[in-house]
Amino acid sequence: MKNQTKRGRSQLNTGSMADIAFLLLIFFLVTMTINTDKGLMMRLPPKPDQPLDMEIHERNLFKILLNSHDQVMVEDKLLDNMTGLRQDIIDFVLNRGKDENSSDSPEKAVVSIKTNRGTSYKQYIKILDEVQAAYFEVYAERAGVTPEIFRALDHRDPKQKALYLKARKGIPMNISIAKPSN
Repeated sequence: MKNQTKRGRSQLNTGSMADIAFLLLIFFLVTMTINTDKGLMMRLPPKPDQPLDMEIHERNLFKILLNSHDQVMVEDKLLDNMTGLRQDIIDFVLNRGKDENSSDSPEKAVVSIKTNRGTSYKQYIKILDEVQAAYFEVYAERAGVTPEIFRALDHRDPKQKALYLKARKGIPMNISIAKPSN
């Protein structure tokens, strides 16, 4: 019989494996980009010190109502499709007191959007886009450019910022988002 000697098994030192795994984890966390949803690009008004109770004359209020079935009512008339809504808003804002049923001036004109709790976000965003598009058409016309070019103006460039401010002067984008009803 042969003399059998027991050899001890060689073991790997795994103490530094945890350090390496931790360093790799930190590396991937630092270099990875996380996609985030942008949401609606709207600037909220500053929080007032005291609640503002502004009285808006009925003539200066353009009312858009959305019900739970996504039907649109504009100025108490049911709207079958969006055709003409943008132009109606433009005419309302730029009325300057000519028509007694429209706004006194662009500064006083307010477009009010009121939804129902059952209104879909898709319909709400569609209406909000139409209202903003109407204002951007007004601004672009005043600036002498297309609405797409006006929206793409770079506010860091002094010339483009001056054009932007000139086009918006005297015509604030007064959009009121009313509290939803049940």
